[in-house]
Amino acid sequence: MLREVGLALPGDPVLASLAMGLFVAFTTSLGAVPVLFGKKAWRHFTLALSFSAGVMLVSSFTSLILPALEATRSFALVSSGILLGVLAIMAVDRLVPHEHLLKGYEGPPEGRRLLKKSWLIALAVIIHNIPEGLAVGTSIAYSVPLGVATGLAIGLQDIPEGFAVAFPMAQVAGPRKGLAYGVLSGLSETLMAVLGAYFFTVFSALLPIGMSFSGGAMLYVTVKEVVPEIYREQSGEYAATAGFLLGFLLMLFLDSML
Repeated sequence: MLREVGLALPGDPVLASLAMGLFVAFTTSLGAVPVLFGKKAWRHFTLALSFSAGVMLVSSFTSLILPALEATRSFALVSSGILLGVLAIMAVDRLVPHEHLLKGYEGPPEGRRLLKKSWLIALAVIIHNIPEGLAVGTSIAYSVPLGVATGLAIGLQDIPEGFAVAFPMAQVAGPRKGLAYGVLSGLSETLMAVLGAYFFTVFSALLPIGMSFSGGAMLYVTVKEVVPEIYREQSGEYAATAGFLLGFLLMLFLDSML
């Protein structure tokens, strides 16, 4: 089924990544819309994040790391790419000032004084979206059907993630700005998807490194950023686990349709 969908997309990986990137931007924007209805939507925040974590964890392996291993048969090469991805996002995490709703401020101390809180939250969103956009672009550069599965899964998890992005911004700057930042976060993924597909189409020999790099970056974001947020309170641990398993199984299901 997904092969048929993949064939319906443009044959050019860059154009295909643009199409899937716009799909991801649309679903993220759609997920941000509930912030216009006030604080009642807050109770779904944990479920939204945990669903995203489940999708990200599976897709980092099935869409990126395992295909890179199949293409190269080299553990050393793939593990190096994973470590590079982890180190790259870790460096961005340390050097770029940003703020999470629950974990608070991270980055250089002076960043808190120089930037408004709304911009700090926006930067946290961009850091989170870099690996997701790259995952779509690099998986499409490897295989359009695989990229479709990855894009569909990330797009679906971006519906609750769009809310998770927009809600904290709405609390700081108002519902309309919250929605605007949700839309912006989706478009940032589109940009990273197109850049990733273009780069690894031109430099195709580096594609396995790019896929494992993207997988490592997604693993870092999932383990370091998302999981601690969803298990912040014991009272929400069952909802968090249920959301995580739902996202996990959805990604496995989409991969099984390839």
